Amino acid sequence: MDNMNEVVAADIQNKLQHVADVQHELVTTPPKTAEQWHDLIQTLLGGAVDFCFKLVAAVAILWAGMWVAKKITKSIKFAMEKRELEPSLVSFISSFINILLRIFVIIIVLTTVGVQMTSIVAVLGAGALAVGMALSGTFQNFAGGIIILFLKPFKVGDVIQTATGRVGTVKKIMIFTTELHTFDNQVVFIPNGPLANGEIINLSDRKNRRAEITISISYGDDVDAARKAILKVLDADKRVLKTPEPSIFVSDLGDSAVVLTVWYWTKYADNFATMGDMREALYKELPKHKINFPFPQMDVHVKK
Repeated sequence: MDNMNEVVAADIQNKLQHVADVQHELVTTPPKTAEQWHDLIQTLLGGAVDFCFKLVAAVAILWAGMWVAKKITKSIKFAMEKRELEPSLVSFISSFINILLRIFVIIIVLTTVGVQMTSIVAVLGAGALAVGMALSGTFQNFAGGIIILFLKPFKVGDVIQTATGRVGTVKKIMIFTTELHTFDNQVVFIPNGPLANGEIINLSDRKNRRAEITISISYGDDVDAARKAILKVLDADKRVLKTPEPSIFVSDLGDSAVVLTVWYWTKYADNFATMGDMREALYKELPKHKINFPFPQMDVHVKK
């Protein structure tokens, strides 16, 4: 873009230099006859009018071109959605086409104001390497977006966990970034390069999920009675699947408690909700079966 600005500035500088040359000529060799004055005025007016027309045309082309680019992008997006393509592919292609169309409009505007097309091509060719090096990270994100679209580790609507620990719902997969909405209603834009190269956990990829909760009971309490009480609570909740069967086992003998781990399966949509409800239900149910929840304690023996 800086090189493009330099080309435009150079072209304007040439025109200003031409005007300066004309002024210098007027000072050194002013017109002597009325005919010469008439030709000079006609030349200056003609150049000014021509430049004004080019400027107005360039502004009109810029406005109309951006409007047409927007309409074309929307039409292509509508056509892809009508063919029921994946939302991630639709957003990626529409963003890419929109950028290409806008670049094309800018090139037309520059040629309209008098910038030679050969100069633009030369500048683009000379600056391609520099821009490529400067935007190496951006190109990595572009390549990452293509990898995500083709390998499909996730799609729009999936809940994922990234390598950095971000968890949320995928809303858009764009050219350079992926838009993620977290559960606390934050909007996060993640670069596609690191996202494609890092670890991705797709939490929506399986319909059924296993939930895990731990319950601590006092030493001396009946483990079998606690297991039966926990199974009773699980059976009463219709969101808990019968297959695979729930599993309850002693996972740890702590300093002041026997730790029971409870595994059960639910639909993905019910996974997080049941965990909170299950803890509350067990807190109310276990004391009815004389199962106590211990407090941290320490036995101190004093010898005299």
